[in-house]
Amino acid sequence: MEFGRGIILIYFDNAATSFPKPEVVYDKMDKFMRNKGANPGRAGHQLANAASREIFAVRELIADFFNIEDSAEVVFALNTTDALNLGIRGILTKGDHVIISSMEHNSVIRPLKHLEREGLIEISVVDCDYETGELLIADIESSIKDNTELIITTHASNVTGTLMPIKEIGQLANKKDINFMVDVAQTAGVYEIDVQKLNIDLMAFPGHKGLLGPQGVGGLYINKKLSLKSLRQGGTGSNSEAIYQPETIPDRYESGTPNGPGIVGLGAGINYILDKGIDNLRKHELELTEYLLEELIKIPEVKIYGPQDIDKQAAVISINIGREAASEVGFILDRAFNIGVRTGLHCSPLAHQTLGTDEQGTVRISPGIFNTKDDCEELLTAIRGIAKEVQG
Repeated sequence: MEFGRGIILIYFDNAATSFPKPEVVYDKMDKFMRNKGANPGRAGHQLANAASREIFAVRELIADFFNIEDSAEVVFALNTTDALNLGIRGILTKGDHVIISSMEHNSVIRPLKHLEREGLIEISVVDCDYETGELLIADIESSIKDNTELIITTHASNVTGTLMPIKEIGQLANKKDINFMVDVAQTAGVYEIDVQKLNIDLMAFPGHKGLLGPQGVGGLYINKKLSLKSLRQGGTGSNSEAIYQPETIPDRYESGTPNGPGIVGLGAGINYILDKGIDNLRKHELELTEYLLEELIKIPEVKIYGPQDIDKQAAVISINIGREAASEVGFILDRAFNIGVRTGLHCSPLAHQTLGTDEQGTVRISPGIFNTKDDCEELLTAIRGIAKEVQG
């Protein structure tokens, strides 16, 4: 693909940010800025009202997309990390116990470790399989204590793509009357997610990955049974006569001017998914993933991490080539072959400790909806070439 300023790149870093976006996303954002770019909810004139209606429509769309009962339970955030911070810090109080898996991202780990260091909470980290990253329900259940307030898991590992058994965890959490929070950074827009069927109480999602929207927008689903502490206080455009933060939702959690262009761009991304069919888009990504796995396993110097099974993983593959530093492989792919991948620890140190790759890191390959089989062939040719050099 050729991008701005003549940059030609085969892009395999969709687990970080999907790129490019559908044209309708760019068009929607441009038209919003040009025609309705006023401050939503902060005035009664036509432009402000038009912007407010656009944002409300996206909130309703997100609620329908995830089967959320009331669109007021959808809170817009800066990104998944911002949403996770609101959920974690908003629900936990002194003396609470939290259970997480060893495949979590730093956006889960760091807020929790901060609270732990302050002596406010205790954390149990459930070890996942050292080869596949898979999580056993029995290990979650055996970690539950009398003061367990929250179970947090990723839906799919951002390192290996490993799918976690969130349906079974949700059932367990519901049975034990424990709140269940899910990080769907790698699966929102790719897999069907029904918060009611999955017994999810809190769900953090990004706009810029599988939902095909822009960076700088995401959200948190908060089950209406929960009353979280707000992390920010300020102008909401509602109850302006009050000097305290309003209690109504979602205003309680949303202060300041929202990212209007980002939100409508996110809405355009979701509508694109609905138009094309989420199953069709996922099928395309997984077909490419399966093909890459089948071919990579034939290269003796390549070590593949994770389940190596598309029924058990999302469109994310982590590899290493011999003892070569992952960063060096990524550099060669970029500079010599014009192929973009992600290398290193992927902001998931516990996951790499689980896999035993915390020193070498891994090369992460994440196909997207606009990748082709020809892209995969180019990548495989490059990896075979690098492997030959390493062997030599």
